[in-house]
Amino acid sequence: MNYLIAVLQNRIEAEEAYSALEKEGLPLDKISILGRGYKSADEFGLIDPGLEAQKQSRLLAYWLIPFGFVAGYAFNLQTGIEVFEWAGSIGNHIIGGVFGAIAAAMGSFFVGGGVGLVFGGGDALPYRNRLNEGKYLIVVKGSESLTRQATRILRQFEPETIQGYIDPASV
Repeated sequence: MNYLIAVLQNRIEAEEAYSALEKEGLPLDKISILGRGYKSADEFGLIDPGLEAQKQSRLLAYWLIPFGFVAGYAFNLQTGIEVFEWAGSIGNHIIGGVFGAIAAAMGSFFVGGGVGLVFGGGDALPYRNRLNEGKYLIVVKGSESLTRQATRILRQFEPETIQGYIDPASV
Protein backbone atom coordinates (compact mmCIF):
# COMPACT_ATOMS: atom_id res chain seq x y z
CA MET A 1 0.00 0.00 0.00
CA ASN A 2 1.35 3.43 -0.97
CA TYR A 3 0.55 6.69 0.76
CA LEU A 4 0.76 10.23 -0.53
CA ILE A 5 0.54 13.12 1.95
CA ALA A 6 0.24 16.74 0.83
CA VAL A 7 0.25 19.68 3.27
CA LEU A 8 -2.01 22.54 2.25
CA GLN A 9 -2.20 26.00 3.81
CA ASN A 10 -5.94 26.25 4.51
CA ARG A 11 -9.31 24.56 4.33
CA ILE A 12 -10.28 26.13 1.00
CA GLU A 13 -7.17 24.75 -0.74
CA ALA A 14 -7.74 21.33 0.82
CA GLU A 15 -11.37 21.22 -0.35
CA GLU A 16 -10.38 22.38 -3.86
CA ALA A 17 -7.71 19.69 -4.03
CA TYR A 18 -10.19 17.07 -2.81
CA SER A 19 -12.67 18.18 -5.50
CA ALA A 20 -9.99 18.01 -8.18
CA LEU A 21 -9.09 14.47 -7.13
CA GLU A 22 -12.80 13.58 -7.20
CA LYS A 23 -13.24 15.06 -10.71
CA GLU A 24 -10.33 12.98 -11.99
CA GLY A 25 -12.15 9.85 -10.87
CA LEU A 26 -10.02 8.83 -7.90
CA PRO A 27 -11.97 6.63 -5.47
CA LEU A 28 -13.16 8.78 -2.56
CA ASP A 29 -12.67 5.99 -0.04
CA LYS A 30 -8.91 6.26 -0.76
CA ILE A 31 -8.74 10.02 -0.06
CA SER A 32 -8.82 11.66 3.37
CA ILE A 33 -8.63 15.23 4.58
CA LEU A 34 -7.03 15.77 7.97
CA GLY A 35 -7.48 19.05 9.80
CA ARG A 36 -9.95 21.13 11.76
CA GLY A 37 -13.47 20.02 10.84
CA TYR A 38 -12.25 16.79 9.25
CA LYS A 39 -10.40 13.73 10.56
CA SER A 40 -7.91 14.26 13.34
CA ALA A 41 -4.44 12.72 13.40
CA ASP A 42 -5.63 10.17 15.98
CA GLU A 43 -8.69 9.21 13.95
CA PHE A 44 -6.53 8.67 10.88
CA GLY A 45 -3.94 6.67 12.81
CA LEU A 46 -0.87 8.92 12.89
CA ILE A 47 1.30 7.65 15.73
CA ASP A 48 1.52 9.87 18.79
CA PRO A 49 5.22 9.99 19.71
CA GLY A 50 4.40 10.54 23.39
CA LEU A 51 2.45 7.29 23.57
CA GLU A 52 5.20 5.47 21.68
CA ALA A 53 7.73 6.79 24.20
CA GLN A 54 5.63 5.53 27.12
CA LYS A 55 5.27 2.12 25.50
CA GLN A 56 9.01 1.91 24.81
CA SER A 57 9.83 3.01 28.37
CA ARG A 58 7.50 0.40 29.90
CA LEU A 59 8.93 -2.36 27.72
CA LEU A 60 12.47 -1.43 28.69
CA ALA A 61 11.54 -1.22 32.40
CA TYR A 62 10.00 -4.69 32.25
CA TRP A 63 13.42 -6.14 31.43
CA LEU A 64 15.78 -3.68 33.10
CA ILE A 65 14.37 -3.45 36.63
CA PRO A 66 14.87 -7.15 37.53
CA PHE A 67 18.37 -7.11 36.01
CA GLY A 68 19.13 -3.88 37.86
CA PHE A 69 18.11 -5.49 41.13
CA VAL A 70 20.32 -8.52 40.50
CA ALA A 71 23.25 -6.32 39.42
CA GLY A 72 22.90 -4.08 42.48
CA TYR A 73 22.67 -7.09 44.78
CA ALA A 74 25.73 -8.72 43.15
CA PHE A 75 27.72 -5.48 43.27
CA ASN A 76 27.01 -5.08 46.98
CA LEU A 77 27.81 -8.74 47.56
CA GLN A 78 31.20 -8.42 45.83
CA THR A 79 32.24 -5.09 47.31
CA GLY A 80 30.85 -5.61 50.80
CA ILE A 81 29.85 -1.95 51.06
CA GLU A 82 27.78 -1.25 54.17
CA VAL A 83 25.19 1.34 53.24
CA PHE A 84 23.47 1.08 56.62
CA GLU A 85 25.17 -0.60 59.57
CA TRP A 86 21.88 -1.53 61.20
CA ALA A 87 20.74 -3.53 58.11
CA GLY A 88 23.36 -6.24 58.42
CA SER A 89 25.01 -8.09 55.57
CA ILE A 90 21.88 -9.49 53.85
CA GLY A 91 19.97 -6.25 54.36
CA ASN A 92 22.73 -4.23 52.68
CA HIS A 93 22.76 -6.63 49.74
CA ILE A 94 19.01 -6.17 49.36
CA ILE A 95 19.35 -2.38 49.64
CA GLY A 96 22.04 -2.54 46.95
CA GLY A 97 19.59 -4.50 44.79
CA VAL A 98 16.86 -1.90 45.38
CA PHE A 99 19.29 0.87 44.38
CA GLY A 100 20.16 -1.10 41.24
CA ALA A 101 16.45 -1.49 40.42
CA ILE A 102 15.91 2.26 40.93
CA ALA A 103 18.83 3.02 38.61
CA ALA A 104 17.39 0.64 36.01
CA ALA A 105 13.96 2.29 36.28
CA MET A 106 15.54 5.71 35.73
CA GLY A 107 17.48 4.34 32.76
CA SER A 108 14.35 2.90 31.19
CA PHE A 109 12.50 6.17 31.73
CA PHE A 110 15.18 8.44 30.28
CA VAL A 111 16.62 6.19 27.60
CA GLY A 112 13.50 4.27 26.61
CA GLY A 113 11.24 7.30 26.82
CA GLY A 114 13.72 9.61 25.13
CA VAL A 115 14.46 7.23 22.29
CA GLY A 116 10.76 6.51 21.84
CA LEU A 117 9.99 10.22 21.78
CA VAL A 118 12.71 11.03 19.26
CA PHE A 119 12.39 8.01 16.96
CA GLY A 120 8.99 6.53 17.77
CA GLY A 121 6.90 8.94 15.74
CA GLY A 122 8.84 8.93 12.51
CA ASP A 123 7.30 11.52 10.21
CA ALA A 124 4.06 11.60 12.20
CA LEU A 125 5.29 14.35 14.53
CA PRO A 126 5.91 16.96 11.78
CA TYR A 127 2.48 16.22 10.32
CA ARG A 128 0.87 16.53 13.76
CA ASN A 129 2.65 19.86 14.19
CA ARG A 130 1.33 21.08 10.85
CA LEU A 131 -2.20 20.13 11.87
CA ASN A 132 -1.72 22.00 15.15
CA GLU A 133 -0.66 25.07 13.13
CA GLY A 134 -4.06 24.99 11.39
CA LYS A 135 -2.91 23.46 8.12
CA TYR A 136 -4.63 20.59 6.31
CA LEU A 137 -3.38 17.28 4.99
CA ILE A 138 -4.68 15.42 1.96
CA VAL A 139 -3.85 11.72 2.26
CA VAL A 140 -4.25 9.36 -0.67
CA LYS A 141 -3.68 5.66 -0.10
CA GLY A 142 -3.68 3.03 -2.79
CA SER A 143 -1.58 1.55 -5.55
CA GLU A 144 1.52 3.19 -6.97
CA SER A 145 -0.34 4.29 -10.10
CA LEU A 146 -3.09 5.88 -7.98
CA THR A 147 -0.62 7.85 -5.88
CA ARG A 148 1.29 8.93 -9.01
CA GLN A 149 -1.95 10.22 -10.53
CA ALA A 150 -2.82 12.00 -7.28
CA THR A 151 0.67 13.57 -7.16
CA ARG A 152 0.18 15.04 -10.63
CA ILE A 153 -3.18 16.53 -9.61
CA LEU A 154 -2.05 17.83 -6.21
CA ARG A 155 1.10 19.53 -7.53
CA GLN A 156 -1.05 22.16 -9.27
CA PHE A 157 -2.23 23.37 -5.84
CA GLU A 158 1.40 24.05 -4.83
CA PRO A 159 1.31 22.24 -1.50
CA GLU A 160 3.78 23.18 1.22
CA THR A 161 5.13 19.62 1.06
CA ILE A 162 4.14 16.52 -0.80
CA GLN A 163 5.59 13.18 0.28
CA GLY A 164 5.03 9.59 -0.79
CA TYR A 165 5.43 6.57 1.48
CA ILE A 166 5.32 2.82 1.04
CA ASP A 167 3.77 0.85 3.91
CA PRO A 168 6.50 -1.59 5.02
CA ALA A 169 3.88 -4.13 6.10
CA SER A 170 2.66 -4.47 2.50
CA VAL A 171 6.10 -5.07 0.94
